[in-house]
Amino acid sequence: MVVLDRATGFTALANGVAIADGSASEEIIALRDNVIRVRIVPNGTLPENASWAVLPDALRSHVNVKPESSTTSFGFRTAALDIEIDKSTLQLTVRDLSGKIVQQDALPARFEGTSFRVFKSMPLDEHYFGLGDKTGPLDRREEAFSLWNTDAYRFEESTDPIYKSIPFFMIYQAGIASGIFLDNTWRTSFDFGKEIPGIYSFGAVNGPLNYYILYGPSPKQVVETYAWLTGRPPLPPMWSFGYQQSRYTYTPQARVLEVAQRLRDDHIPADAIYLDIGFQEKNRPFTVDTKAFPDFSGMIAKLKAQNFHVVAITDLHIAKLSDQNYFPYDSGMAGDHFVKNPDGSVYTGVVWPGPSVFPDFTQQQTRAWWGTLYGNFHKLGIEGFWNDMNEPSIFKTPTHTMPLDVVHRIDESGFTQRTATHAEIHNVYGMENSRATFEGLRTLDPNLRPFVLTRATYPGGQRYAATWTGDNSSSWNHLRMTTFMLKNLGLSGFAFSGADVGGFAGTPSADLLTKWLEIAAFQPIDRDHTEAGTGDQEPWVGGPAQEAIRRRFIEERYRLMPFLYTLAEEASRTGLPMIRPLFFEYPNAAPDRHPIDIDNPASGEFLLGHDLLIAPSPYPDQTDSYTIEFPSADWYDYWTGEKVRNPGPPDPGPSPALPASAQVQLSIPVVPTLANLPVFVRAGSILPIAPLVESTNQIPQGPLSLRVYAGDDCNGSVYQDDGRTYAYKDGAYLRINFTCQIASDGFHLRAGPQEGTYPPWWKEIRIEIYGWTPSANTASLNGKPIQSTASPIDHGFAITIPARSESFDLQLR
Repeated sequence: MVVLDRATGFTALANGVAIADGSASEEIIALRDNVIRVRIVPNGTLPENASWAVLPDALRSHVNVKPESSTTSFGFRTAALDIEIDKSTLQLTVRDLSGKIVQQDALPARFEGTSFRVFKSMPLDEHYFGLGDKTGPLDRREEAFSLWNTDAYRFEESTDPIYKSIPFFMIYQAGIASGIFLDNTWRTSFDFGKEIPGIYSFGAVNGPLNYYILYGPSPKQVVETYAWLTGRPPLPPMWSFGYQQSRYTYTPQARVLEVAQRLRDDHIPADAIYLDIGFQEKNRPFTVDTKAFPDFSGMIAKLKAQNFHVVAITDLHIAKLSDQNYFPYDSGMAGDHFVKNPDGSVYTGVVWPGPSVFPDFTQQQTRAWWGTLYGNFHKLGIEGFWNDMNEPSIFKTPTHTMPLDVVHRIDESGFTQRTATHAEIHNVYGMENSRATFEGLRTLDPNLRPFVLTRATYPGGQRYAATWTGDNSSSWNHLRMTTFMLKNLGLSGFAFSGADVGGFAGTPSADLLTKWLEIAAFQPIDRDHTEAGTGDQEPWVGGPAQEAIRRRFIEERYRLMPFLYTLAEEASRTGLPMIRPLFFEYPNAAPDRHPIDIDNPASGEFLLGHDLLIAPSPYPDQTDSYTIEFPSADWYDYWTGEKVRNPGPPDPGPSPALPASAQVQLSIPVVPTLANLPVFVRAGSILPIAPLVESTNQIPQGPLSLRVYAGDDCNGSVYQDDGRTYAYKDGAYLRINFTCQIASDGFHLRAGPQEGTYPPWWKEIRIEIYGWTPSANTASLNGKPIQSTASPIDHGFAITIPARSESFDLQLR
């Protein structure tokens, strides 16, 4: 065992420090004022400066620092942080400039054989979030996890590991946030005080000790910084935010068309139909079963004419079919694109098609070859692709994946060309699969935005694909777990995520399917999916009464499409998630500034953007009343526009450290019913709402509605583009920012000038105002009286004005 616990040498660097401990060496440098990188090796020199996750510009980034030293320590200071290394123990302490400890080593770093472990102090009031969609509570405290991409069919709350390896977590203490990203592709593990009370730790079985410390101090800043480090998700096509219908498997062709027609006949808005492996000939990727689908191209054309976008599964296992005219295998063998056994032979494993071979995605030339396989499907008009089974999942092996000694060849920009075992590549394999798909589709049509859905991934995978939580179960507990999993996925860089609505394994009860469809209407990816052999799971299953409730919520999603798409565009610019924990926007919600999401009343709640609070029961199968806990004082009921009245919970007492507005704890009791889902709007929100359509391909008919909820910090925006191409990058987009203010001369709604050249679909703007009532019922636009007058609506009033591209100030009295 090697324990780094004494300094035998120290060198100040322009951007940090280099430390020696005998043959061991350590480098601590600042990439930015709020990003510190720590690398340690037990002997020799630091490994190559390469990463599958970190962007090249971030990897090369640096800032100059101010060296600092004393008789007991040395370190440096940035514009945001103080870095101190104890000379006698080499323990690292990171403080903000006020002296508050952000992170501190509890024990020296240890190496044992090829493995290593880092130990950090764990204050009693510190909480931990992230690591992707791991199961269990939202807060990782007192939990331990292994990161090893695993096909975890019917996973449970205690199942670990599962599909993804995201070795990034957020640390939150009294409203102050930081983060740690361990960039190591081998099997890693994280322990948040489960083994050693008062200490959290992380490590890997092999590979580099290479981690990044990200300082906020707000949760938003940590996530934005993580996006700077590992990348932001690209803006997907608008249709991917519509309702998506799937199952394993819609077959034959007539069944696919029947489901699509029923959606249109029942006027259930929908945008996507999925084809699982049953559409393929004998489950072979990139083929079509012409017996079950005799007119496949005609089917795709008919679905397109009905405004459906087809998403086809393309698993990465290629059927091993010599001399059978199977192009993916023949061309892959000819190009030497498959991973190999240690003896140089091509590795073979059994999956859905039977004996299969596997692309070596660590080679850029293999990824390019993989992308060409989509050419025929792309020409047919298939618009989305689904990369499943890419942990990789393999049947009939003790580990359910490749042997650890299978050989990959690394041929990648920024890396030294070399071979690597599967033990090193396993956790990035699924990400590189989705990367190959995304980049291949970009090559086939550089101006068309791809939609790729992946099951397995690694940090940086958000640059290539949306994701979902894998093979969940049709149970109330899995519906409950979904909220925790999606909130943590959002904190881990994946803004565009979802779960199999209704559950994949098993048949949901009618009430469970209804409630799941209600909640999923407010989540980024809304896909109803189930496994082979289960009962039907489409929105009409269970009878007209259930269908009417489900249709209502899907319709509401489409009315909210301008809001959803505006959030998606924000995520593509900033990395901020669409689904957010309450503490993400309201770190001062509790008097002691703990994250209120860990409180039982708020555990089932989530935010959609900054403005919408969705508050299902924390135990959705129970009919008992429950309490909705709000993170701030002023909210409106989304469905009625009525302001929420506080019945007066016990007052915990004011905190002198917080403003009075942050000390108000608002909560209300709710009796759950099947047909209702409590949704609330932040006072000060301005929501863009569209007339109802049945597909995002349709142009809404009527005005854009702006729902204005009077309150402090009143603002909102709307973003639009063509929803399909990259023309927005050349200015073909629309963005309008709005603010509102209650002043002595009345109510003002102000709009900035339209940004971008994209023309709006609306000719008028209907403005609905809640929480303020006019006295004279007069209106002026930019100081000039107008004839329009306000009409009363429930809990508010509305006025319609012509749309305009220049800024305006609408004044109401």
